Amino acid sequence: MSVIKNFEVVNAYNMDLTYFLTFREVAYHQSFTKAAGELGYAQSSVTMQIQKLEQLYGVKLFERYGRGLKLTMSGEELLKMTVQMLDLFEQSKGALTRQAGGTVTIGTIDSLASYYLPPFIEQIRKQYPALTIRVQTDREAAIVEKVREGEYDIGLLLENKPSDNQLKWMRIREEPLIMVSAAHPLTATSVLHLDRLHDQEWLMSESTCNYRMMLERVLVDEQIPYRIALELGNPEAIKRCLKAGMGIALLPRMAVIDELERGELVELPFTHSDIRLDLYVVLHPKKWISHALRTFIDSIQ
Repeated sequence: MSVIKNFEVVNAYNMDLTYFLTFREVAYHQSFTKAAGELGYAQSSVTMQIQKLEQLYGVKLFERYGRGLKLTMSGEELLKMTVQMLDLFEQSKGALTRQAGGTVTIGTIDSLASYYLPPFIEQIRKQYPALTIRVQTDREAAIVEKVREGEYDIGLLLENKPSDNQLKWMRIREEPLIMVSAAHPLTATSVLHLDRLHDQEWLMSESTCNYRMMLERVLVDEQIPYRIALELGNPEAIKRCLKAGMGIALLPRMAVIDELERGELVELPFTHSDIRLDLYVVLHPKKWISHALRTFIDSIQ
């Protein structure tokens, strides 16, 4: 095969699907100008793509018809095959996306795993039935470390600010932190000031929990003495003890929304600017994002 023929074969195989998309738009609008506007291209780019298709096939695809264009017989034949080819391409993308397998590993904290993630996981499983999803609960600092090391594909965290600037952080929303109790004299207060928390009995999450650390920092800074009645490892245990009539607790609203609606727990009228958290997705900036992982991230955003 000659050098020229080799060059022609390479060009044919390198022909981008974009050229056929452009050809279909020109045929539909019967105008280079309208097709360029629809596609967001310069008209010269549209003209160049059609010329390259004509050079590839060795035929004229359009001819002038008054002020517009119309397809030649060769153009009409190519349009039929182009429509089929582009439809088949879209079908192939959809089929491979639906059948995408593999594993997505999500590092998160107990409250998000229990109260936030389940509907999103159900949604992604319907779209990607072959996908394996692993949800690993851990401490906030450990999650950030394992995202950095690539052990977790993404992390889902409650933080007041990004803790590692080398990672990519996407803020989803503010997640309210609220004080709750079952039957406590403070629930009758219209506005709860810090001084009313003097010597209160608390049910606390583990010492590494970031919203516990926020609360204790505020109490110490304001010189408000407090007592820890129980230290418990997860929100469910804290809620059970609260419903048994023990003390007060600080928890994410998502963790207690059902109990509040049923009247089993009551929100205390307290807010503080230094006690707030945002919901973040964190991932490594060089992490390859699969179709399934992109769909999951988009759904929670």
